[in-house]
Amino acid sequence: MDSGILSILCQQSGKKGDVQKHLNVLKERMLRLFKTLKVPPGKLGELKNILSLQLAEKQMLEANEETLIQLQEEITEAERSAEHIEETINRLQNKIQTLKRQLEEDEKKAQKVFQEDGTGALHLPELPKRSLQAPYLQDEILKITNQKGLLKDMNTIQQSADMKNMLTLIEKIHEKVDFL
Repeated sequence: MDSGILSILCQQSGKKGDVQKHLNVLKERMLRLFKTLKVPPGKLGELKNILSLQLAEKQMLEANEETLIQLQEEITEAERSAEHIEETINRLQNKIQTLKRQLEEDEKKAQKVFQEDGTGALHLPELPKRSLQAPYLQDEILKITNQKGLLKDMNTIQQSADMKNMLTLIEKIHEKVDFL
């Protein structure tokens, strides 16, 4: 049995030697190919300037990082601005809703005031009774004993500058109200 083991070990060591020889042959072939391999001249120059290229890349990376930080700040600012605009829009929409409700209420009130029946007559609110019971101004004037003196006083009041200014003011107010 010892002789069998020794024979197997010899065969394996022989195979090992063959494998080793084959690997050495492959190694030599590869080295020969590498020696004949030509490197492009531009690439060779770049290999010599690797440190300067690395420094340039590092500077470009730093510049890009600074730009990225600035862009992030601008994005944050834009987000804040968008939030502010959104809040303003919401506030204005709420205000619009409130004004719409108020307009609807005012229109309902106006419809109640100006409701027409089939005849086309308006249903206006009733006048207070005391306005109908008030004495007419003409009757009161006829009761005055000194009517000529009253007429002179009223004429003086009508001709006064204050009265003219007041009448002009009333006319302008009427024009503005008509314009609205």
